Amino acid sequence: MFLTIPTVMTWTRIVAIPLIVGVFYLPLAPETRNLIATVMFIVFAATDWLDGFLARKLNQTSAFGAFLDPVADKFLVCASLLVLVHLQRADVFVGLIIIGREIAISALREWMAQIGASRSVAVHMLGKLKTTVQMVAIPFLLYDGRVAGIDTGVWGIWLIWLAAVLTVWSMAYYLQKALPEIRARVAR
Repeated sequence: MFLTIPTVMTWTRIVAIPLIVGVFYLPLAPETRNLIATVMFIVFAATDWLDGFLARKLNQTSAFGAFLDPVADKFLVCASLLVLVHLQRADVFVGLIIIGREIAISALREWMAQIGASRSVAVHMLGKLKTTVQMVAIPFLLYDGRVAGIDTGVWGIWLIWLAAVLTVWSMAYYLQKALPEIRARVAR
């Protein structure tokens, strides 16, 4: 199941990272770079939903795909956040919160899987909401202009801070769910 259609779509999110970053080094007008990066991010982020849908529809789900999908999402979000921090469109504190949470929860999930307690930190709706808000905020910040009278930069800042709050909240939720297993292991 290494090269199924859904898995190839997941790989495209990883391949997209240097492309999105590279757009900001092209000798183009800033507005053009912003538009290209925004469109690319939206297209590649949409593959997150589409690859899961196709995996179920085509009966091509796999353990490898289940592993790779969240990794691709985290790479895409973290790389985009670093670009936004570099462009001074996102606060470094927001970047640290979101990237730090992704590292911490990934490590927690890996450890919980090793001790046979991965169900206690299974994906929850709060984590999905956090991801959704991030996936809306990032293109707003990448575009950083006006669309239909809306200042995407201002809305993007509000949304990325909301994503940071949801990030902390979801991390607390997962840690709370893992705490009984952690205490049980420490007590042994």
